[in-house]
Amino acid sequence: MSSTRTTVVLVLVLMMVLPYLGTAKGRGRGSKWWGIARAGEPNNLVSNSIKENSITNSYLDPDVHATLRRKQRRLVRDHPGVVVAVAKGAKQAISECKHQFKNRRWNCPTKDFHRGRNLFGKIVDRACRETAFIYALMSAAVTHSVSRACSEGAIESCTCDYSQRGPSGADWEWGGCSDNIQFGVKFSREFVDAGEKGRDIRYMMNLHNNEAGRVHVSTEMRQECKCHGMSGSCTVRTCWMRLPFFRVVGDNLKDRFDGASRVLISNTGRTPGNGRKKYNYQLKPYNPEHKAPSKKDLVYYENSPNFCEKNLKLGIAGTQGRVCNETSIGVDGCDLMCCGRGYKTEVKEVVERCACTFHWCCEVKCKVCRTKKTIHTCL
Repeated sequence: MSSTRTTVVLVLVLMMVLPYLGTAKGRGRGSKWWGIARAGEPNNLVSNSIKENSITNSYLDPDVHATLRRKQRRLVRDHPGVVVAVAKGAKQAISECKHQFKNRRWNCPTKDFHRGRNLFGKIVDRACRETAFIYALMSAAVTHSVSRACSEGAIESCTCDYSQRGPSGADWEWGGCSDNIQFGVKFSREFVDAGEKGRDIRYMMNLHNNEAGRVHVSTEMRQECKCHGMSGSCTVRTCWMRLPFFRVVGDNLKDRFDGASRVLISNTGRTPGNGRKKYNYQLKPYNPEHKAPSKKDLVYYENSPNFCEKNLKLGIAGTQGRVCNETSIGVDGCDLMCCGRGYKTEVKEVVERCACTFHWCCEVKCKVCRTKKTIHTCL
């Protein structure tokens, strides 16, 4: 009887643990394509494809090409011009991440990288909320950039979205060139999610955050209009759908980062498979008193590491030497940024351009000003 009970217990334990096995090794594999952000740098993407906006003759350097999976390479071949849009989106995501976290202990550091998964360091190997934000932002950036590229005619296989032909208003009608969000979402889902393989909770976490990024772009689409009429009157307006500024998407995702949901695999959820079943899974909150995460929420299942101290294993530089705000009580304040270690204050002379004036034609002349600034840095 005791042996039977032991067997049952072991089976139950395995059922609980199996979804988490295999997540430690290579669990950031879906991020390899981020290496495409190198496109446009010397010896990576043919310069003509950027400078002359060519959409037919661009190709990737073998190092960057190697970061793409077979399906991703096929998508690039099937949609001439899309590789430039994806590269621009990846760079936009990097810039936005640095902006959103410039005053945090973790400030979205990037480094010289050979492969995409090393772009943000080894933090992406941990299933924490910072990783959730990165995945969602990169997916959103591809969606945004590809959708815009379609309406600009930069991708051969798509154009403006002319599906907005429903009922018009009393003083306006549909027209113009809407950003093709449908193509952008579809392409992002196929391209970004192609890097995700497996059946564990990390796989489900990445898929959920990728989709959350796309949802934040599509739900922020806004209507823009242009007036028509005699002498500048607005008798009739022509309207179309326009993408949000990417800063709006970044701000919204940052809010979701602050309220990210820690999750587990639901016992009632099905194990994801292939095709449409790939998204047939269910995550439940770690705390049973919390509500289940929505499509817009970011999810994670591991606590964030300590960003105060240097951690070479995770590629964390620590906050020593970071500039802080002595008067702030927020995360950028010296008390929080310096993790209680204290800070030093220095008065430095800064040379800046000032009193700039425009001279016809066409020159801007500035004076050189020397000012003293008080700078606080963490010990």
